[in-house]
Amino acid sequence: MGTAPSDGRLLAFLYGTAPGRLLLRSLTGRGLSRLAGRFLDSRPSRRLIAPFIRKNGVDISEYQPEEYASFNAFFTRRIRPENRPMDETPEHLIAPCDGRLTVYPIGEDSVFTIKNSRYDVSALLGGDKRAAAFTGGTCLVFRLCVDDYHRYHYPDDGAKGENHFLPGMLHTVRPVALAHTDVFVQNCREYTFLDTAHFGLMAQVEVGALLVGKICNNQGAGTFRRGQEKGCFQYGGSTVILLLRPGAVEMEERFLQASAQGQETRVRLGECIGRRREE
Repeated sequence: MGTAPSDGRLLAFLYGTAPGRLLLRSLTGRGLSRLAGRFLDSRPSRRLIAPFIRKNGVDISEYQPEEYASFNAFFTRRIRPENRPMDETPEHLIAPCDGRLTVYPIGEDSVFTIKNSRYDVSALLGGDKRAAAFTGGTCLVFRLCVDDYHRYHYPDDGAKGENHFLPGMLHTVRPVALAHTDVFVQNCREYTFLDTAHFGLMAQVEVGALLVGKICNNQGAGTFRRGQEKGCFQYGGSTVILLLRPGAVEMEERFLQASAQGQETRVRLGECIGRRREE
C-alpha cells in the first residue's frame, strides 16, 4: 500500500522544510509513542479497527478469527499458517516477514548506503565488535507498511544470543525520511545475533518507527526453528534488517536488479529470497 497523497505532503513538509523539522523533534520522541501506545492498547481504541481495514484494504480473511480487545491486538493479528507457507529447503534463505525488500552490499569499509545516507554496521549494532563479521557482506532491508502482517520470524534453524535494545528516536521508515536522515541508526532498535545452521552468523535488527509502541521479542538466548515466530511490532510502519556474512548467500537476481534501480520488491514471510552459496 502506497503513501496517501495527504500523508505524502505532510511527510514532505516535516522532512523537507525547516519549520517541519522543528515540529518533527517532538513527533519523533519516545514520549509521544508511549502515549499513543497506551491508547492503542485500550478498549476504546477498538473503534479504529473498522476504518483502518477499509482505508488500507486489509483482507481480514487471511488472518485467524479473533475478538480484538484493542487496536494493537488487531494490529498484531496472527496470520493463518496456510497463507504463509514456509519454504523448507534447508539451503534456501526465507523472508523473515512480509515487507518491501531492498538489498544493499556492505562495503569493505563496513558501510552501506540507503537514499544517500551512509550507514556503518558497527553504529547500526550499537558499537558491538561482532559487527566486523559482516564487512563485505550483504544487508537486507524489509520495510513493513501499516497493512502488512506485523509479526516477524526466524529465517533458519539455529541458536541465538540475548536481544540488545538501543534507545533512540522514532522517525517514519518511509523513503522520504530515509532521504533526509540516517533513520536506522537514529531510531530505537533491537538486535540479535543468530548462529544459523545453513548460513552461519547473521544479525537480525528490528527497527521501531513513528508511533510504534513497542518492539516485542518473544525470547532471550536459546535455540530456534526456521519459521518460528521471533516477535512483533505494535502500531506503525516498521523495518526488519538482516545482515549476512560475505559469501554466505546468493540472493535471487530479481531482488538485486530492482535494488540497483532503487526499487523495493514485495515479499511474503516464508518465501525463498536466496540460496546458500556453495563453498
